[in-house]
Amino acid sequence: MPVVKDAPLPFRMPDWIALAPFETYLGMSIDEAADGRAVLSMPFSVAHCQGAGLMHGGAMTSLADTALAIAIKTLLPEGTHFATIELSMQFKSPVRWGTIRGIAEVTDRTERDITGTVAIVDEDGITAATFQARFRVKRLHN
Repeated sequence: MPVVKDAPLPFRMPDWIALAPFETYLGMSIDEAADGRAVLSMPFSVAHCQGAGLMHGGAMTSLADTALAIAIKTLLPEGTHFATIELSMQFKSPVRWGTIRGIAEVTDRTERDITGTVAIVDEDGITAATFQARFRVKRLHN
């Protein structure tokens, strides 16, 4: 279903702490979410492969960004709008199989900016990547 300019979104989020259509498409699950921390998982499927058969870095980055967004949602009032404004991903070890987890934690918060880190860990407990990002909360208009 296409998303059309100036039209309402063609989907509805089921809850405040829930996955959007893209995240569901990638196979993500929310395992834990509370107190500025979240753990999400995502099984490695063929759709996540890059040309050499490893998990694509974009898939891992999507998991990390989503995990941190879910961690942030545990600290904000329902319906608060915020977005990633800066991110950095460091790849440490290739993912070849299994399910990966994104372990996210909010590390700093100012009035409008929230920063955090995520470790992407494979089933063997190896850190495949580390992620840092800054999100900005939308300014309230009175």
